[in-house]
Amino acid sequence: MIITGMDGSHAGLEAASWAAREATLRQTPLQIAHAIPQWACETTTGRYAEIAEWMRDGGHSVLTAAADRAHRERPEIEIRTALLPGDPRTALTTASEEAELMVIGSHGLGAVRGLLVGSVAYGVAGHASCDVVMVGELPSLPRGEVVVGVDGSPGGEYMLDVAFAEAELHGATVRAVHSCDQPWTTDPRTSDQRPFALTEALADHRRRYPEVTVTEEVVHDHPVGALRQAAIGADPLVVGSHGYGTFAGMIIGSVSQALLHESPCPLMVVRQKAAPSGAEALD
Repeated sequence: MIITGMDGSHAGLEAASWAAREATLRQTPLQIAHAIPQWACETTTGRYAEIAEWMRDGGHSVLTAAADRAHRERPEIEIRTALLPGDPRTALTTASEEAELMVIGSHGLGAVRGLLVGSVAYGVAGHASCDVVMVGELPSLPRGEVVVGVDGSPGGEYMLDVAFAEAELHGATVRAVHSCDQPWTTDPRTSDQRPFALTEALADHRRRYPEVTVTEEVVHDHPVGALRQAAIGADPLVVGSHGYGTFAGMIIGSVSQALLHESPCPLMVVRQKAAPSGAEALD
């Protein structure tokens, strides 16, 4: 099941549209969820009953609008709606335990002016149990390419798995981008002072996905700038929830965090898988 969190914003409706297309390709139901305070879900009598009913009615209106948008996009899919009780971040994070993918709009109605990513989107991206796609504006002329950042981090293999699977599902190509500040850098897997072996890192995935065309790109730039440029017109850009250089206690890595604000296309944040025993990401 794919779940999309909805708040009635333009970005939320774009997320519903993207989620509907993804649900069709994955042949899975789409659940559209909206959260309101728990007391509003439970209060049916007393002095605040009318306010609670008004909030429930508003929530159902948000769900109906999103379901209509998703149905227009893909009328053949099964669409469910759910009014969730509680704080949206907590409610959607809990709901993600039963989802294979969570899709949310990157800009919410409650965003403070100047805050590029809503707090709900940031919180869900950092804590969800499944992979999360953040949707702002959909590319007007998508070029049929999935872009993925390759850094050799412990979660990198799973990140590549997701990117290649998405490309196969969409009939798209993969652009694998490795960025470094100098032509010669340290291979993070070996500590050798040599260029990162991008071709080697992709070899197993090329074998397992022989129908997927791959473009390799090594860029001498900061990862955020390199991935932002490569992702123009792509759908989606795939990054890890954590990579090398992440400080303990951060809910999401610095590169992925920056791209939450700056990605020019839907951004898929894949969950960091546990490292093998004795192996840990660098702080």
